[in-house]
Amino acid sequence: MQLVRKWNIYSLHFFQIVSSFKTTTSRAICQLVKEYVGHRDGLWDVSVTRTQPVVMGTASADHTALLWSIETGKCLIKYVGHAGSVNSIKFHPTEQIALTASGDQTAHIWRYTVQLPTPQPTADTSQISGEEEVDFSDKDEAEVDGDVSSDCPTVRIPLSSLKSHQGVVIAADWLVGGKQAVTASWDRTANLYDVETSELVHSLTGHDQELTHCCTHPTQRLVVTSSRDTTFRLWDFRDPSIHSVNVFQGHTDTVTSAVFTVGDNVVSGSDDRTVKVWDLKNMRSPIATIRTDSAVNRISVSVGQKIIALPHDNRQVRLFDMSGVRLARLPRSNRQGHRRMVCCSAWSEDHPTCNLFTCGFDRQAIGWNINIPALLQEK
Repeated sequence: MQLVRKWNIYSLHFFQIVSSFKTTTSRAICQLVKEYVGHRDGLWDVSVTRTQPVVMGTASADHTALLWSIETGKCLIKYVGHAGSVNSIKFHPTEQIALTASGDQTAHIWRYTVQLPTPQPTADTSQISGEEEVDFSDKDEAEVDGDVSSDCPTVRIPLSSLKSHQGVVIAADWLVGGKQAVTASWDRTANLYDVETSELVHSLTGHDQELTHCCTHPTQRLVVTSSRDTTFRLWDFRDPSIHSVNVFQGHTDTVTSAVFTVGDNVVSGSDDRTVKVWDLKNMRSPIATIRTDSAVNRISVSVGQKIIALPHDNRQVRLFDMSGVRLARLPRSNRQGHRRMVCCSAWSEDHPTCNLFTCGFDRQAIGWNINIPALLQEK
């Protein structure tokens, strides 16, 4: 892995199959539902709203964030307020407000209003087992040149700009309740802000190298930050008078992301080609380790089924359960799937058709329908 190339291009690239020693004979049914095309450069992040109407958002190296109709694939809103690569996007838990992080050293909070278009009939796509793959060479790759976002309603001015960092802001997230936000930067710090005033509340220091990601717990005032220093840190803000931090050293290379589950687990992914599941009550050693043959980018865990989606530099996306059992590999062929590195995955619990989204440096996001047989869920 060329770490220098990988990280220098973050304001402009990111790369990686997955094979575990634990496998199942049954297969999940993975169906590509919709492709979302309109960005002019690679996509770093994808996210789905937690409020109605349910829309999907993408963050791109082309300096924009786009909001999409999940059903039609139509661009609904284009945010152009940043002066650098947009590295992440997260939606407010209760309001139509987005939080984006950028290579321009800021995070922006901006409001959007969307009206969903009427869905059009789509061609029926046969269901495909999650282990099927037909590979193809790069010369067969069709570049995406269209700009379907050109006639999108455009938002240019944020409600507020969070400006305390001295380097690229690589990620940002809302704390539970949406009154505070946390940002992670290449300046080796994470910052906690008051959303209403945009004031810096705490600067979280201690990482020895650039931060790569941050994530907040869905129901508690907990933050986890990931770094190129091979560690991730758990910051506890539940007691206003004490801001404790725990450092976890379970990886041997850059920790690309660490995310909470609804319960008491943290799942971390790394350039060391492993994903590890940790118990918050006893994080001295992981309770499960998934070993892969490629570095892992921004992972996500489904709330209901607790399925981990692993996006990789080598264009693959694999699904595992929390005990490290491999469930599926998303189909990829000359007709469907990502053509370049897959940077991020995001689950949606509230949409009837698409329940997993992925994005990559082929300039597109993809919506998938993942059906895990009941037998697998019980294992």
